[in-house]
Amino acid sequence: MPEGDTLHNLAARLRPVLVGRELAGCDLRVPRYATVDLTGRTVDAVTARGKHLLIGLGDRTLHSHLRMEGQWHVYRRGERWRKPGHTARAVLTVEGAQVVGFSLGLLEVLATEAVDGALVHLGPDPLGPDWDAERAAANLGADPARPIGLALLDQRALAGVGNVYRNELCFVRGTHPATPVADCGDLRGWADEAVRLLRANLGRSRRVTTGVDRNGLRAFVYDRARRSCLRCGTAIVAGSLGAVGEAERTIWWCPRCQPDKK
Repeated sequence: MPEGDTLHNLAARLRPVLVGRELAGCDLRVPRYATVDLTGRTVDAVTARGKHLLIGLGDRTLHSHLRMEGQWHVYRRGERWRKPGHTARAVLTVEGAQVVGFSLGLLEVLATEAVDGALVHLGPDPLGPDWDAERAAANLGADPARPIGLALLDQRALAGVGNVYRNELCFVRGTHPATPVADCGDLRGWADEAVRLLRANLGRSRRVTTGVDRNGLRAFVYDRARRSCLRCGTAIVAGSLGAVGEAERTIWWCPRCQPDKK
């Protein structure tokens, strides 16, 4: 699942291919930008903010969000794509390579000077230069009655935490995801733990939150329903959590390590 580490790792992979290179071709396959051609521009930056990818081209920036299914691939010139062509939303060609965005949830061209305004709603990024733990903690605590499992997914609180990390964070903190923020103790500790988990996965090909890179042992609770808790042996439980007007998302927890105190 694409989360903050996914995007920062992606940006790191794309930089050597794109930065400093002139676009020999640019095909944006979304109706609004179908006539926009950035060919001839030089890529000057590839960065991530939370779950957003930004490809800078002078006074224009290509902004994408993967959502659930989006991917960016790098191909040698002439190499066959590994995804169906009809799912391609952006094809960027440089000397010797193509960078293709498939099934992107969002693709837009912004004036570079407008990027900060477009992303002003994002909270601090645990993997970015703007990280501010105190601000993140304050953001998490803005609504004390809100379940911590919903506050962690709110990109306005801190940018980059998705469903994997919110479930793993709740386990590490010994807290049921439905627990109100007011009952979750030191919120600065939650922010610091988010940083630790995400930074531990920079540069990794497989996400590991347990410290054990083996099948079935990489996560404490995420997607482990009915399996034994790695800490106490109790069977992991799955459920759902969502507020009014929000889509419900699956949560996983250990009933013994994270008791629901309702």
